[in-house]
Amino acid sequence: MSDSFTSLPWQSAWITGAGRGIGAALAELLCQRGVTVYASARNQTELTQLKQRLRGAPGKIIPVALDITDRLQIDALMQQWQQQADVPDLVVLNAGTHDPFPALEFTAERCRALLDVNLQGTLNCLDPVLKYFNEQDRGQIAVMASVAGYRGLPTAAAYGAGKAALINLCEALYLDLQGGGVKLQVINPGFVRTPLTDKNKFSMPALMEPEEAAERILDGLLSNRFEIAFPRRFVYLLKLMRILPYRWYFSLVSKTTQNH
Repeated sequence: MSDSFTSLPWQSAWITGAGRGIGAALAELLCQRGVTVYASARNQTELTQLKQRLRGAPGKIIPVALDITDRLQIDALMQQWQQQADVPDLVVLNAGTHDPFPALEFTAERCRALLDVNLQGTLNCLDPVLKYFNEQDRGQIAVMASVAGYRGLPTAAAYGAGKAALINLCEALYLDLQGGGVKLQVINPGFVRTPLTDKNKFSMPALMEPEEAAERILDGLLSNRFEIAFPRRFVYLLKLMRILPYRWYFSLVSKTTQNH
């Protein structure tokens, strides 16, 4: 785990989806370590509560009510930061949503609602941040994907497709950015107890609390690893399953994700 007495390399950070779950836990952890955190989410009440919880912490929480599906809001926020010479050093694009549904309930509209947030919303934020960081030849970006992007999982057709796209996106961008001053990482957590995973109807192996996930993410952000993935044993198992023939993979997943 990260050393609580070691100073962090960032003065400020922007975390999307910071109202609850992993985003809130990571915002709290960074704030406790002296970082000024721009915590953005659509729910202003949750952000206000986050700020109140951290009164007196070494860092500071600055709530930012933001809908990442609205590109105009994001551009206005970036312009404000640039005018004030206060663009965060670290950007964690964590915001996302989940709507599990089986094939019998599949609709294009339902998929679009998920992808508009999880994929397009992330792209909306990444666009101006990446442009600015490339101009400055510095900065750190971490994109929240998921181990659900490794291979298809039941009731996660739209969710998994979006996360798989983010993993592929980050792999391509990482290759393009090599040799420069911009650091890009992808975060692939396993199952973390949040309001989103509470929607899952199957037993979730290696379920982790958001506070522990935040610690793992911070350790990864401080490392030079491209992929921040945890818990380790569960991730290794899923990586191994990526090379299994479909017949074996489908059989194994069907048995391990049955309703309990």
